[in-house]
Amino acid sequence: MHFITGGAFNGKREWVRETYKVQFKAQWTSAYQKDPFPFELDEPGTLLILEGIEMWINDLMKEYEPNKCREIWKNCLTHWISWEKAERNRNLVVIGTDITKGIVPLEKENRLWRDLTGWAYQDIAAAADRVDVIWYGLNQTIKGGGM
Repeated sequence: MHFITGGAFNGKREWVRETYKVQFKAQWTSAYQKDPFPFELDEPGTLLILEGIEMWINDLMKEYEPNKCREIWKNCLTHWISWEKAERNRNLVVIGTDITKGIVPLEKENRLWRDLTGWAYQDIAAAADRVDVIWYGLNQTIKGGGM
């Protein structure tokens, strides 16, 4: 699994398209395009890109209490990893905007969203083979390497 994060509008999507030589809609599931949370993956093919993790976390928060959100999240991540490992050449790319920096929100729900997203990103980073941070269109590999 490859996790890509960075600030909003910092070029994560374009960097992934160029790095993986894919067109925008090729096996691409995006919370920003209102695609539903991919609880279970049954996509064929070798490359699947999931974009907008922070938005799907926010959607989970609207339906479940925080501990249940964490449980659901961890189960999804386990399933995603299993999907990737089920076939030899599969590659899962997960993109999430970093909302954990800057001013701490005043509203309790926004602080909780930030916390849950930060924990989810820690889970992804721990499980990922490679982690890249994208700022201003430039990547910095902070875990793993090579493709």
